[in-house]
Amino acid sequence: MSIDLRRVMPVTDRPPVVMVRGQGSWLWDQDGKRYLDFVQGWAVNCLGHAPRVVLAALAAQGQRLINCSPAYHNEPMARLAGLIAEESGLGQVFLCNSGAEANEGAIKLARKWGARHRDGASEIVTMHGGFHGRTLATMAASGKPAWDTLFEPKVPGFRKVPLNDLDAVVAAVGPATAAVMVEPIQGEAGVIAAGDEWLRALRALTRELGILLILDEIQTGVGRTGRMFGHQHAGIEPDIMTLGKGLGGGVPLAALVASDRVSCFDHGDQGGTFNGNPLMAAVGCAVLDTVREPGFLRRVTASGHYLSQRLTDLSAELGHGEVRGRGLLLALEVRDLDAAKVARGALDRGLLVNAPRPTTLRFMPSLTVTTEEIDQMLDLLRPGLY
Repeated sequence: MSIDLRRVMPVTDRPPVVMVRGQGSWLWDQDGKRYLDFVQGWAVNCLGHAPRVVLAALAAQGQRLINCSPAYHNEPMARLAGLIAEESGLGQVFLCNSGAEANEGAIKLARKWGARHRDGASEIVTMHGGFHGRTLATMAASGKPAWDTLFEPKVPGFRKVPLNDLDAVVAAVGPATAAVMVEPIQGEAGVIAAGDEWLRALRALTRELGILLILDEIQTGVGRTGRMFGHQHAGIEPDIMTLGKGLGGGVPLAALVASDRVSCFDHGDQGGTFNGNPLMAAVGCAVLDTVREPGFLRRVTASGHYLSQRLTDLSAELGHGEVRGRGLLLALEVRDLDAAKVARGALDRGLLVNAPRPTTLRFMPSLTVTTEEIDQMLDLLRPGLY
């Protein structure tokens, strides 16, 4: 197969392979080479490649109604909003296309709430190392050092503090503060978790100060950590939550979720041409129905424990660093190696892993990954760790 890639805008360093087919935990390129995928579109394909429930939802809904404009309600939109509200305990759901769009909406909603209920407050406290998307506002909200001088001038209104530092949050909050925004686990920073005790203390603090808590669950939501949402390990409830990636099981789908108390958009404040379209919403319903099945999240937890233990044993054997994360979002610190080179070498051997930091490998397999596939992954990874 001859494929001309010259017209594809080079916005990232892609290897010279073209993926043409996927099934479960596996991808195949145009030459027929098979790859074990422990990236899964950056935790997007939560049920693996081409899961039957997603294919069935696309086929069935595609024959009924693909798009009727967001000016009208549709059945899958209403059902998915109901499922998310039921699982989250938050009363209002706005469906959209990407995590960045959901986070942009969360920023807008917090500012609208601050204008109405906190004397015009508009600032949001965010975390160093955080990652919230690639729109201008979400880049400004993120704590990614490489973006500090990119695409100036920045969208103002974000004050950054270290993760897990409550005193720093207290010092950053003032009369102009509307909200604090945090990821339960910072994936792009190298799988750095917000501690459960810290999240509980942060929730108590934001309530005490009368400001909102926004939880970015784009990567940690929809079962990734062994609970439906990552913050549930801490036993808290946010005012605003964002979902994406795994919510669509491979299709572009995300959600802005808010409590009834905080949901204050006026008509026209928020919208989007494809937002809540029935085709994508039907897939989201199929994904949530699957993740909600009895025993599903228990199996994710068991697989996460198995992967963590196997990585820990391998690290101890070869003299590498810590294994961290939760569920099936894990990282391994490598010593005296370039993680990006390790990932490139793994690609040559037929394994896809991600290197978000110079010494960090990240593992995001499908939530349906088997112990046999985890064992195969370790066999393919091992040669690059010497």
